Amino acid sequence: MLEIVKTDRKSINDYINITGKEEIESIKKLALPLQGKKIVHINNTSLSGSVAEILSTLVPLMKDVGMEVEWQLIKGSDDFFNVTKSMHNGLQGMDIPFTKEMKEIFLKNNQLNEKLFEGQYDFVVIHDIQPMAILNYRKEKKGKWIWRSHIDPTNAQKKIWEFTKRLIEKHDAAIFTLKEYIKDDLKLKNIAVIPPAIDPLNPKNRDLDQEEIENIVRNYKVDPNRPIITQVSRFDPWKDPLGVIDMYRMVKKEIRDVQLVLIASITNEDPEGWEYYEKTARHAGEDYDIHLLSNLNGVGNLEVNAFQRASDVIIQKSLREGFGLVITEALWKGKPVVAANVGGIPLQVDNRRTGFLVGDISECAERVLHLLKDPESAKKMGTSGKEYVRKNFLITRLLKDYLNLFNSIK
Repeated sequence: MLEIVKTDRKSINDYINITGKEEIESIKKLALPLQGKKIVHINNTSLSGSVAEILSTLVPLMKDVGMEVEWQLIKGSDDFFNVTKSMHNGLQGMDIPFTKEMKEIFLKNNQLNEKLFEGQYDFVVIHDIQPMAILNYRKEKKGKWIWRSHIDPTNAQKKIWEFTKRLIEKHDAAIFTLKEYIKDDLKLKNIAVIPPAIDPLNPKNRDLDQEEIENIVRNYKVDPNRPIITQVSRFDPWKDPLGVIDMYRMVKKEIRDVQLVLIASITNEDPEGWEYYEKTARHAGEDYDIHLLSNLNGVGNLEVNAFQRASDVIIQKSLREGFGLVITEALWKGKPVVAANVGGIPLQVDNRRTGFLVGDISECAERVLHLLKDPESAKKMGTSGKEYVRKNFLITRLLKDYLNLFNSIK
Protein backbone atom coordinates (compact mmCIF):
# COMPACT_ATOMS: atom_id res chain seq x y z
CA MET A 1 0.00 0.00 0.00
CA LEU A 2 0.99 3.65 -0.33
CA GLU A 3 2.76 5.26 2.62
CA ILE A 4 0.37 7.03 5.00
CA VAL A 5 1.62 10.31 6.48
CA LYS A 6 0.88 10.87 10.14
CA THR A 7 -0.17 14.41 11.07
CA ASP A 8 -0.50 16.22 14.38
CA ARG A 9 -3.97 16.94 15.74
CA LYS A 10 -5.28 20.46 15.15
CA SER A 11 -8.44 22.26 16.20
CA ILE A 12 -10.33 24.74 14.06
CA ASN A 13 -11.25 26.61 17.25
CA ASP A 14 -7.60 27.59 17.74
CA TYR A 15 -7.99 30.03 14.83
CA ILE A 16 -10.87 32.03 16.35
CA ASN A 17 -8.55 34.74 17.71
CA ILE A 18 -7.05 35.21 14.24
CA THR A 19 -10.06 35.02 11.93
CA GLY A 20 -12.98 35.73 14.26
CA LYS A 21 -15.68 33.38 15.58
CA GLU A 22 -18.09 34.06 12.71
CA GLU A 23 -15.66 32.68 10.13
CA ILE A 24 -15.05 29.50 12.14
CA GLU A 25 -18.78 28.92 12.59
CA SER A 26 -19.34 29.29 8.85
CA ILE A 27 -16.69 26.58 8.23
CA LYS A 28 -18.36 24.20 10.67
CA LYS A 29 -21.71 24.77 8.94
CA LEU A 30 -20.20 23.98 5.52
CA ALA A 31 -18.76 20.75 6.94
CA LEU A 32 -22.09 19.41 8.25
CA PRO A 33 -23.18 17.70 4.97
CA LEU A 34 -19.73 16.08 4.73
CA GLN A 35 -19.66 14.39 8.16
CA GLY A 36 -18.02 10.96 7.93
CA LYS A 37 -16.99 11.36 4.28
CA LYS A 38 -13.72 9.60 3.42
CA ILE A 39 -11.07 11.76 1.75
CA VAL A 40 -7.50 11.06 0.68
CA HIS A 41 -4.86 13.52 -0.51
CA ILE A 42 -2.08 12.00 -2.65
CA ASN A 43 1.26 13.62 -3.52
CA ASN A 44 4.95 12.70 -3.74
CA THR A 45 6.56 14.04 -0.54
CA SER A 46 5.82 15.07 3.02
CA LEU A 47 9.32 16.45 3.65
CA SER A 48 9.36 19.84 1.94
CA GLY A 49 7.59 22.26 -0.34
CA SER A 50 4.36 24.22 -0.18
CA VAL A 51 2.12 21.21 -0.91
CA ALA A 52 3.49 19.29 2.07
CA GLU A 53 3.23 22.37 4.28
CA ILE A 54 -0.40 22.93 3.32
CA LEU A 55 -1.41 19.29 3.75
CA SER A 56 0.23 19.06 7.19
CA THR A 57 -2.44 21.49 8.41
CA LEU A 58 -5.31 20.99 5.95
CA VAL A 59 -5.59 17.24 6.63
CA PRO A 60 -5.93 17.51 10.43
CA LEU A 61 -8.34 20.45 10.13
CA MET A 62 -10.53 18.43 7.76
CA LYS A 63 -10.52 15.67 10.37
CA ASP A 64 -11.41 18.15 13.11
CA VAL A 65 -14.55 19.31 11.30
CA GLY A 66 -15.84 15.76 10.94
CA MET A 67 -14.36 13.98 7.91
CA GLU A 68 -12.20 10.83 7.73
CA VAL A 69 -9.06 12.05 5.99
CA GLU A 70 -5.77 10.44 4.98
CA TRP A 71 -2.60 11.73 3.32
CA GLN A 72 -0.72 9.21 1.20
CA LEU A 73 2.59 9.31 -0.69
CA ILE A 74 3.38 7.68 -4.00
CA LYS A 75 6.57 5.74 -4.63
CA GLY A 76 8.84 6.15 -7.63
CA SER A 77 12.23 5.40 -9.16
CA ASP A 78 14.93 8.02 -9.64
CA ASP A 79 14.15 7.94 -13.35
CA PHE A 80 10.51 8.68 -12.58
CA PHE A 81 11.30 11.75 -10.50
CA ASN A 82 13.72 12.97 -13.16
CA VAL A 83 10.94 12.64 -15.75
CA THR A 84 8.34 14.41 -13.57
CA LYS A 85 10.78 17.25 -12.92
CA SER A 86 11.24 17.63 -16.68
CA MET A 87 7.46 17.53 -17.17
CA HIS A 88 7.08 20.18 -14.46
CA ASN A 89 9.58 22.40 -16.27
CA GLY A 90 7.90 21.77 -19.61
CA LEU A 91 4.47 22.68 -18.26
CA GLN A 92 5.95 25.95 -17.02
CA GLY A 93 7.30 26.76 -20.48
CA MET A 94 10.80 25.31 -20.62
CA ASP A 95 11.76 23.71 -23.93
CA ILE A 96 12.60 20.14 -22.98
CA PRO A 97 12.59 16.82 -24.86
CA PHE A 98 9.58 14.63 -24.11
CA THR A 99 10.33 11.19 -25.50
CA LYS A 100 8.40 7.93 -25.76
CA GLU A 101 10.73 6.48 -23.12
CA MET A 102 9.90 9.34 -20.71
CA LYS A 103 6.17 8.72 -21.20
CA GLU A 104 6.66 5.01 -20.52
CA ILE A 105 8.60 5.67 -17.30
CA PHE A 106 5.93 8.10 -16.12
CA LEU A 107 3.00 5.81 -16.91
CA LYS A 108 4.67 2.64 -15.58
CA ASN A 109 5.36 4.26 -12.19
CA ASN A 110 1.78 5.53 -11.99
CA GLN A 111 0.49 2.06 -12.87
CA LEU A 112 2.56 0.60 -10.04
CA ASN A 113 1.21 3.21 -7.62
CA GLU A 114 -2.36 2.42 -8.67
CA LYS A 115 -1.76 -1.18 -7.58
CA LEU A 116 -0.51 0.09 -4.21
CA PHE A 117 -3.49 2.41 -3.73
CA GLU A 118 -6.00 0.69 -1.45
CA GLY A 119 -9.35 1.58 0.04
CA GLN A 120 -12.49 3.37 -1.13
CA TYR A 121 -12.91 7.11 -0.73
CA ASP A 122 -15.62 9.67 -1.37
CA PHE A 123 -13.03 12.19 -2.59
CA VAL A 124 -9.53 11.54 -3.94
CA VAL A 125 -7.39 14.69 -4.32
CA ILE A 126 -4.37 14.20 -6.59
CA HIS A 127 -1.72 16.89 -6.15
CA ASP A 128 0.38 17.95 -9.14
CA ILE A 129 2.00 15.92 -11.89
CA GLN A 130 3.61 12.94 -10.17
CA PRO A 131 0.45 10.90 -9.32
CA MET A 132 -1.85 12.32 -12.00
CA ALA A 133 -2.08 9.07 -14.05
CA ILE A 134 -3.18 6.79 -11.19
CA LEU A 135 -6.80 7.18 -12.26
CA ASN A 136 -5.80 6.14 -15.80
CA TYR A 137 -5.25 2.59 -14.50
CA ARG A 138 -8.28 2.37 -12.18
CA LYS A 139 -10.61 -0.36 -13.49
CA GLU A 140 -13.54 0.93 -11.45
CA LYS A 141 -13.65 4.59 -10.45
CA LYS A 142 -15.44 5.09 -7.14
CA GLY A 143 -15.88 8.44 -5.45
CA LYS A 144 -15.00 11.81 -6.95
CA TRP A 145 -11.45 12.36 -8.20
CA ILE A 146 -9.98 15.87 -8.16
CA TRP A 147 -6.68 16.97 -9.70
CA ARG A 148 -4.97 19.91 -7.98
CA SER A 149 -2.43 21.95 -9.96
CA HIS A 150 0.15 23.94 -8.01
CA ILE A 151 1.98 25.42 -11.04
CA ASP A 152 1.49 27.97 -13.81
CA PRO A 153 0.81 26.10 -17.10
CA THR A 154 -0.06 29.15 -19.22
CA ASN A 155 3.07 28.73 -21.39
CA ALA A 156 3.10 24.93 -21.29
CA GLN A 157 5.04 23.08 -23.95
CA LYS A 158 2.40 21.79 -26.36
CA LYS A 159 3.27 18.08 -26.46
CA ILE A 160 3.53 17.81 -22.66
CA TRP A 161 0.26 19.70 -22.18
CA GLU A 162 -1.56 17.45 -24.68
CA PHE A 163 -0.27 14.38 -22.85
CA THR A 164 -1.24 15.63 -19.39
CA LYS A 165 -4.54 17.18 -20.52
CA ARG A 166 -5.96 13.75 -21.38
CA LEU A 167 -5.04 12.53 -17.91
CA ILE A 168 -6.55 15.58 -16.17
CA GLU A 169 -9.82 15.18 -18.08
CA LYS A 170 -10.35 11.70 -16.59
CA HIS A 171 -10.95 13.42 -13.23
CA ASP A 172 -14.27 14.78 -11.98
CA ALA A 173 -12.82 18.19 -11.15
CA ALA A 174 -9.64 20.23 -11.26
CA ILE A 175 -8.30 23.02 -9.08
CA PHE A 176 -6.08 25.84 -10.33
CA THR A 177 -4.49 28.71 -8.41
CA LEU A 178 -5.64 31.43 -10.83
CA LYS A 179 -8.38 31.71 -13.42
CA GLU A 180 -5.69 32.61 -15.96
CA TYR A 181 -4.08 29.19 -15.47
CA ILE A 182 -7.08 27.33 -16.91
CA LYS A 183 -6.26 26.37 -20.50
CA ASP A 184 -9.00 27.04 -23.06
CA ASP A 185 -8.89 23.51 -24.45
CA LEU A 186 -9.36 21.77 -21.07
CA LYS A 187 -12.69 19.96 -21.23
CA LEU A 188 -13.81 19.42 -17.66
CA LYS A 189 -17.19 20.18 -16.09
CA ASN A 190 -15.97 21.20 -12.64
CA ILE A 191 -13.03 23.60 -12.42
CA ALA A 192 -12.35 25.55 -9.22
CA VAL A 193 -10.00 28.47 -8.63
CA ILE A 194 -8.43 28.11 -5.18
CA PRO A 195 -5.23 29.97 -4.22
CA PRO A 196 -2.97 28.36 -1.59
CA ALA A 197 -2.76 29.58 2.01
CA ILE A 198 -0.56 29.48 5.10
CA ASP A 199 -1.11 28.18 8.61
CA PRO A 200 -0.46 31.14 10.95
CA LEU A 201 -0.03 28.76 13.90
CA ASN A 202 2.65 26.43 12.58
CA PRO A 203 6.34 26.83 13.58
CA LYS A 204 7.11 28.61 10.31
CA ASN A 205 4.62 31.41 10.98
CA ARG A 206 4.04 31.68 14.74
CA ASP A 207 5.25 34.73 16.63
CA LEU A 208 8.85 34.69 17.90
CA ASP A 209 10.47 36.99 20.43
CA GLN A 210 13.36 39.16 19.28
CA GLU A 211 15.97 37.35 21.36
CA GLU A 212 15.06 33.99 19.81
CA ILE A 213 15.18 35.50 16.31
CA GLU A 214 18.63 36.99 16.86
CA ASN A 215 20.04 33.82 18.44
CA ILE A 216 18.93 31.68 15.48
CA VAL A 217 20.28 34.13 12.90
CA ARG A 218 23.63 34.48 14.66
CA ASN A 219 23.92 30.70 14.81
CA TYR A 220 24.25 30.77 11.00
CA LYS A 221 26.88 33.54 11.04
CA VAL A 222 24.42 36.23 9.93
CA ASP A 223 24.54 39.57 11.78
CA PRO A 224 21.00 40.66 12.85
CA ASN A 225 22.25 44.24 13.31
CA ARG A 226 23.16 44.65 9.63
CA PRO A 227 20.71 44.84 6.69
CA ILE A 228 19.46 41.43 5.54
CA ILE A 229 17.88 40.51 2.19
CA THR A 230 16.36 37.01 2.05
CA GLN A 231 14.87 34.73 -0.57
CA VAL A 232 13.34 31.42 0.51
CA SER A 233 13.04 29.16 -2.54
CA ARG A 234 14.38 25.98 -4.08
CA PHE A 235 17.75 26.13 -5.82
CA ASP A 236 16.05 26.02 -9.18
CA PRO A 237 16.39 27.96 -12.45
CA TRP A 238 12.77 29.18 -12.16
CA LYS A 239 13.56 30.86 -8.81
CA ASP A 240 16.57 32.67 -10.37
CA PRO A 241 19.00 32.54 -7.41
CA LEU A 242 21.79 33.68 -9.77
CA GLY A 243 19.76 36.80 -10.60
CA VAL A 244 19.18 37.41 -6.89
CA ILE A 245 22.94 37.37 -6.31
CA ASP A 246 23.44 39.82 -9.18
CA MET A 247 20.79 42.09 -7.65
CA TYR A 248 22.47 41.90 -4.24
CA ARG A 249 25.80 42.95 -5.79
CA MET A 250 24.14 46.06 -7.23
CA VAL A 251 22.69 46.92 -3.80
CA LYS A 252 26.04 46.29 -2.11
CA LYS A 253 27.68 49.02 -4.16
CA GLU A 254 25.61 51.54 -2.16
CA ILE A 255 25.03 49.69 1.12
CA ARG A 256 28.31 47.99 1.89
CA ASP A 257 27.21 46.04 4.97
CA VAL A 258 24.16 44.38 3.38
CA GLN A 259 23.85 40.58 3.65
CA LEU A 260 22.07 38.09 1.38
CA VAL A 261 20.47 34.88 2.64
CA LEU A 262 19.23 32.22 0.21
CA ILE A 263 17.29 29.44 1.95
CA ALA A 264 16.16 26.26 0.20
CA SER A 265 15.04 22.74 0.89
CA ILE A 266 16.84 20.00 -1.01
CA THR A 267 15.22 16.57 -1.45
CA ASN A 268 15.85 13.38 -3.41
CA GLU A 269 12.64 14.08 -5.35
CA ASP A 270 14.29 17.22 -6.79
CA PRO A 271 17.44 15.93 -8.55
CA GLU A 272 17.93 19.30 -10.24
CA GLY A 273 18.29 20.94 -6.82
CA TRP A 274 21.80 19.59 -6.16
CA GLU A 275 23.07 20.74 -9.53
CA TYR A 276 21.61 24.20 -9.13
CA TYR A 277 22.88 24.53 -5.57
CA GLU A 278 26.42 23.98 -6.88
CA LYS A 279 25.85 26.48 -9.69
CA THR A 280 24.57 29.05 -7.16
CA ALA A 281 27.51 28.45 -4.84
CA ARG A 282 29.97 29.01 -7.69
CA HIS A 283 28.17 32.24 -8.63
CA ALA A 284 28.35 33.43 -5.01
CA GLY A 285 32.10 32.86 -4.97
CA GLU A 286 33.94 33.80 -1.78
CA ASP A 287 31.61 36.57 -0.64
CA TYR A 288 31.12 35.79 3.04
CA ASP A 289 28.04 38.03 3.15
CA ILE A 290 26.17 35.58 0.88
CA HIS A 291 24.72 32.72 2.93
CA LEU A 292 23.37 29.58 1.20
CA LEU A 293 21.31 27.68 3.75
CA SER A 294 19.14 24.58 3.57
CA ASN A 295 17.65 21.68 5.50
CA LEU A 296 21.03 19.98 5.10
CA ASN A 297 22.58 22.35 7.64
CA GLY A 298 19.63 22.27 9.99
CA VAL A 299 17.38 24.98 8.58
CA GLY A 300 13.78 23.96 9.24
CA ASN A 301 10.49 25.80 9.67
CA LEU A 302 11.57 27.59 12.86
CA GLU A 303 14.79 28.85 11.27
CA VAL A 304 12.98 30.05 8.13
CA ASN A 305 10.56 31.92 10.40
CA ALA A 306 13.43 33.59 12.23
CA PHE A 307 15.26 34.63 9.06
CA GLN A 308 12.09 36.07 7.50
CA ARG A 309 11.44 38.08 10.67
CA ALA A 310 15.07 39.24 10.90
CA SER A 311 15.12 40.39 7.26
CA ASP A 312 14.66 43.97 6.12
CA VAL A 313 13.40 42.95 2.68
CA ILE A 314 12.14 39.65 1.28
CA ILE A 315 12.83 38.83 -2.38
CA GLN A 316 11.01 36.51 -4.77
CA LYS A 317 12.84 36.83 -8.08
CA SER A 318 10.99 33.99 -9.84
CA LEU A 319 10.89 33.65 -13.61
CA ARG A 320 7.76 31.48 -13.33
CA GLU A 321 5.69 31.10 -10.17
CA GLY A 322 2.41 29.25 -9.68
CA PHE A 323 1.77 31.21 -6.48
CA GLY A 324 4.79 31.50 -4.18
CA LEU A 325 3.57 30.69 -0.68
CA VAL A 326 6.80 32.08 0.82
CA ILE A 327 5.56 35.54 -0.18
CA THR A 328 2.42 35.07 1.91
CA GLU A 329 4.61 33.92 4.81
CA ALA A 330 6.78 37.04 4.55
CA LEU A 331 3.78 39.37 4.36
CA TRP A 332 2.25 37.68 7.41
CA LYS A 333 5.42 38.60 9.32
CA GLY A 334 4.99 42.24 8.37
CA LYS A 335 7.84 42.32 5.84
CA PRO A 336 7.82 44.20 2.53
CA VAL A 337 8.32 41.99 -0.50
CA VAL A 338 10.09 42.82 -3.75
CA ALA A 339 8.97 40.22 -6.29
CA ALA A 340 8.81 39.47 -9.99
CA ASN A 341 5.60 40.42 -11.77
CA VAL A 342 4.84 36.84 -12.87
CA GLY A 343 2.30 34.07 -12.25
CA GLY A 344 0.44 34.17 -8.94
CA ILE A 345 2.74 36.74 -7.34
CA PRO A 346 0.58 39.81 -8.22
CA LEU A 347 -2.30 38.13 -6.38
CA GLN A 348 -0.31 38.68 -3.18
CA VAL A 349 1.90 41.69 -3.80
CA ASP A 350 -0.31 44.73 -4.20
CA ASN A 351 2.22 46.95 -5.97
CA ARG A 352 3.37 49.89 -3.80
CA ARG A 353 1.03 48.85 -0.95
CA THR A 354 2.34 45.48 0.30
CA GLY A 355 5.57 45.52 -1.71
CA PHE A 356 6.94 46.11 -5.18
CA LEU A 357 6.41 44.17 -8.40
CA VAL A 358 9.49 44.35 -10.60
CA GLY A 359 10.76 43.30 -14.01
CA ASP A 360 14.51 43.05 -14.45
CA ILE A 361 17.40 42.78 -11.98
CA SER A 362 18.21 46.50 -11.96
CA GLU A 363 14.63 47.44 -11.09
CA CYS A 364 14.67 44.83 -8.33
CA ALA A 365 17.87 46.36 -6.90
CA GLU A 366 16.38 49.85 -7.12
CA ARG A 367 13.29 48.84 -5.11
CA VAL A 368 15.36 47.00 -2.50
CA LEU A 369 17.57 50.06 -2.05
CA HIS A 370 14.48 52.24 -1.62
CA LEU A 371 13.16 50.03 1.19
CA LEU A 372 16.53 49.74 2.93
CA LYS A 373 16.95 53.53 2.87
CA ASP A 374 13.35 54.25 3.91
CA PRO A 375 12.47 51.93 6.82
CA GLU A 376 9.23 53.84 7.55
CA SER A 377 7.93 53.05 4.07
CA ALA A 378 9.01 49.43 4.52
CA LYS A 379 7.18 49.20 7.85
CA LYS A 380 3.99 50.66 6.38
CA MET A 381 4.06 48.12 3.53
CA GLY A 382 4.62 45.31 6.03
CA THR A 383 1.61 46.33 8.10
CA SER A 384 -0.61 46.42 5.01
CA GLY A 385 0.72 43.07 3.88
CA LYS A 386 -0.12 41.28 7.12
CA GLU A 387 -3.72 42.47 7.05
CA TYR A 388 -4.02 41.49 3.38
CA VAL A 389 -2.95 37.94 4.24
CA ARG A 390 -5.36 37.77 7.19
CA LYS A 391 -8.25 38.52 4.85
CA ASN A 392 -7.22 36.36 1.91
CA PHE A 393 -4.55 33.72 2.43
CA LEU A 394 -5.00 31.86 5.72
CA ILE A 395 -5.58 28.09 5.96
CA THR A 396 -9.15 28.62 7.19
CA ARG A 397 -10.09 30.18 3.84
CA LEU A 398 -8.45 27.27 2.00
CA LEU A 399 -10.40 24.75 4.08
CA LYS A 400 -13.60 26.64 3.32
CA ASP A 401 -12.86 26.53 -0.42
CA TYR A 402 -12.33 22.76 -0.34
CA LEU A 403 -15.56 22.23 1.60
CA ASN A 404 -17.45 24.29 -0.97
CA LEU A 405 -15.96 22.21 -3.80
CA PHE A 406 -16.76 18.89 -2.11
CA ASN A 407 -20.33 20.01 -1.48
CA SER A 408 -20.75 21.12 -5.09
CA ILE A 409 -19.71 17.79 -6.66
CA LYS A 410 -20.73 15.19 -4.08
